[in-house]
Amino acid sequence: MLVRDMKRAALIIGPLFGLLLISLTLWATPAYSAFRSKVGPFVWKPPSAAGHSVEHSHQEIFSLSTPDTRYFPIEFGNLTAFNPNIIPHPTRNLTWIIVSQKRRVNPDGSDPSDSSAFHVELGCNAQFTDGALKCTEWPDVLPIAATAGNKCTGDLMFMGWNIGPHDARVFYGPKKPFIMFGSNSRYACFGMFLQDFRVLVDWKPVTFGQESHRMATELQRPPPYGIVEKNWFIWWDKDDKMYAHYDFVPRRVFAKLDHNGSAGKDLAPPAAEHDRKCVDRYLPKIPKELEDIHQATNSLKITMCRRSDGSCVPNNTNTLIMTIVHHKTYYDYHGEYEPYVVLFRQRKPFELYGISKKPLWIHGRERQSKKRSDMFYVASMNWKDRGRKYHGYLDDIVFLSFGIEDHRSGGIDVLASDLFGGLGLCAE
Repeated sequence: MLVRDMKRAALIIGPLFGLLLISLTLWATPAYSAFRSKVGPFVWKPPSAAGHSVEHSHQEIFSLSTPDTRYFPIEFGNLTAFNPNIIPHPTRNLTWIIVSQKRRVNPDGSDPSDSSAFHVELGCNAQFTDGALKCTEWPDVLPIAATAGNKCTGDLMFMGWNIGPHDARVFYGPKKPFIMFGSNSRYACFGMFLQDFRVLVDWKPVTFGQESHRMATELQRPPPYGIVEKNWFIWWDKDDKMYAHYDFVPRRVFAKLDHNGSAGKDLAPPAAEHDRKCVDRYLPKIPKELEDIHQATNSLKITMCRRSDGSCVPNNTNTLIMTIVHHKTYYDYHGEYEPYVVLFRQRKPFELYGISKKPLWIHGRERQSKKRSDMFYVASMNWKDRGRKYHGYLDDIVFLSFGIEDHRSGGIDVLASDLFGGLGLCAE
C-alpha cells in the first residue's frame, strides 16, 4: 500500500517539479521579462511594505520585471559607471540604449589617488541577462567634443582644466532623442549643453532640419548666472515649443528656448505665489546648511488617464509635465537624496499641479542605520516600451535609472501610475 501511494504521489509531484524548474529557467529571459511587464499591472501584486522601516516616511515602489521586485543592476561590461540613462532602441525589440558617466578606478577596484580632468560618457545597446541590464557589446565612449571657457577662477580654477562631459541626461523629445550635459561654459565656469543624441550612436535613419542640434549647443538662461550651472531640464509645452527649467527653489525660473540656445525672459513670476505655497506645503523646510532641494531628472509629458481607456483624450486639463526633484542632505560626510515627483501644467502660466507628499523609496535600497541609507541619485526617467518618446499615459511603464553611491548604476521599471500614489495637489 505504501509503495502504491508513493507511486501515485510521484505521478503528481514529478510533473509539478519539472514545471517549476522550467519556470525558474525562463524567469530571467528577455521574452518572459517583456511578458511580465505587459501583464504585471493586472496580475502581479508586489509584497506589502507593512512593517518596512520606510512605510511611514516614504512611498515604496517595486519593479514589475524582477522576480523579487527589487531594482536591477545596469552593467557596462567590466567598466564601472554611475548616473545612468535608459531609452528604448529605435528598431530592436527588447533592446535599450544605456548611457552613463564612466568612473575612474584602480585595477583592484579602489578609487585612484590622483585627480583627472578627463571625463567621458559610456554608451551601448543593452538587454536583460541574468537579472541585470547589460551591454550586448563592448561599450563605446560617446564622441562628445570638449568645450572651452575662461570663467573658472579662484578656488574653481581647477575646473577650467576639465575635458569632456559631466552627468549627461539622455531623453526623447516629441520627435527625437537628445543628450544634455555639463561642460566648460562661455557664460559661467560650467554650463549646460544640448545635442541631438542620434549623431553620437549608430542610429538609423537620421535626418536633420534647421533645429537639428547636430553640434552641441550651449544653452543660456535669464540672468543672473551662477558660477556653476547644472541640473537644468528641457520640456515641451502643448504646442511642442521647447523650454528650459533652471531653478526650483527658492523660486522657479524657466524660459522659452530658441534652437540656437538663446533664452527668453523668465516666465515663472505669474505663478510664483501659487507655486511657493505648493512647495512650502509638500517639500521639507530647508536649513541654511547641509540640505538643499534641487532638480534631478529630465522631464516627461503624461496624460493622467489610461491609454487603454477609449475615452482618454489628452487635453490641457489632464496632460501635465512630470519631473523629479531631490531633497539632498549631507550629514556625517555622506550625501543622501530623497526623490519627489513634481507635476506642472503644459500651458501658460505653467503653474505647479502637484508634488509627492512623501519621497519615493526604490525597493532594494538599504538602510545603513537609523540616520543613513544607500545614496541613490535618480538621474533619468524614460518610457520603457519601444516607440514611446516624450508623451505617455498612466498605464505606460517608466524606467527610473539612478546612480548608487557614485560608484555603480541601477534601474527600476514601474507603472507611471505607481509614482502618484502619494501625490499632493497644489489646489488642496
